[in-house]
Amino acid sequence: MSVLTRTVLPVLLFGSLLTGCATHSDGTAPLNQRTWPICSLIGGLVGGGLGALESGGWAGGGAALGILTGGLICYAQDGDEDGDGVFDRRDRCPDTPANTPVEHHGCPLPQYPASVKPVEVVQPEVITLPSDVLFAFNKSDLSPSAKSQLDSVMFKLQLADVVSIKVVGHTDSVGSDEYNQALSERRASSVAAYLLSQGIAPSKLTSEGKGESQPVADNDTEEGRAKNRRVELHINR
Repeated sequence: MSVLTRTVLPVLLFGSLLTGCATHSDGTAPLNQRTWPICSLIGGLVGGGLGALESGGWAGGGAALGILTGGLICYAQDGDEDGDGVFDRRDRCPDTPANTPVEHHGCPLPQYPASVKPVEVVQPEVITLPSDVLFAFNKSDLSPSAKSQLDSVMFKLQLADVVSIKVVGHTDSVGSDEYNQALSERRASSVAAYLLSQGIAPSKLTSEGKGESQPVADNDTEEGRAKNRRVELHINR
């Protein structure tokens, strides 16, 4: 075997070994374009050493061949220095922080704020009962027909999904504000007391009076005043 063959063949074998060592099983290459000087240095040392085995004159040529071979091999490899899954040759964002989702060029994906579903506010169901049916004029005691009216809606009040019930009394504008306020409170309390007697849990039931402060119709007409005299049941689920 010629001297040239004995020198070049080991260098080529070294190059093949370097190629295998420079590439992981997943295709990444720790010895790559960025580290080619290291590869050239290793190649030069190995090539020079192999050349020196033959003679001192071949050491320089072997070193030069090793430098060239090692540098070319590593330059041909493509690493993934930032570990984002995109090889360095195609990576336009080479310093991406670890565990950052990237697109095919290796740059971070746009981050959008998580959509927050607005909380749906459930409005209470309101049952309106005319006071003229529930009470005699200027009175707060329930009439016989009032109990029948309340019994007709009792099934709704006793449903398992009912969280709370608020009884709210209202009056028209006839009379003083103070008198109407007190009358609305007494009427709301009378309705609440009847509901309690029919088994509604005390923890679910409250009552209040609004007097003439929240009209739903014109107090200048008899029809409007009749609509304003009412008791409301606010059912929350």
